[in-house]
Amino acid sequence: MDKINVLQKLSLFNEHWTPKIIGELNGQYVKLAKVKGEMVWHKHDNEDELFLIIKGELKIHLRDELITLNEGEIYIVPKGVEHKPVAEEEVHLMLFEPKETAHTGDVKSEMTVEVQEWI
Repeated sequence: MDKINVLQKLSLFNEHWTPKIIGELNGQYVKLAKVKGEMVWHKHDNEDELFLIIKGELKIHLRDELITLNEGEIYIVPKGVEHKPVAEEEVHLMLFEPKETAHTGDVKSEMTVEVQEWI
């Protein structure tokens, strides 16, 4: 296993809302994403979702709460909880998710990425 430079991996892509896989551990993928604008409301029935903010500010809308995350902060969306991430400016983030986690959870939309790419 080689070491992974997160900043170098982030320099390899510019697309928003298209997570890239950079590693795998214990049945989970480690992913990087750049996001800007709004994701669709969705939930993951069987998986928690961890967001780690590398750069920028991400707002995670829940049906009854708004979570604001800044650089260096994490938030874990519990399984089954509807959420909608929003980034007014570009945000770089890391996700930890089970390998079977669908990109947009229980919702299929034009934002859904069916096959996520390794970088």
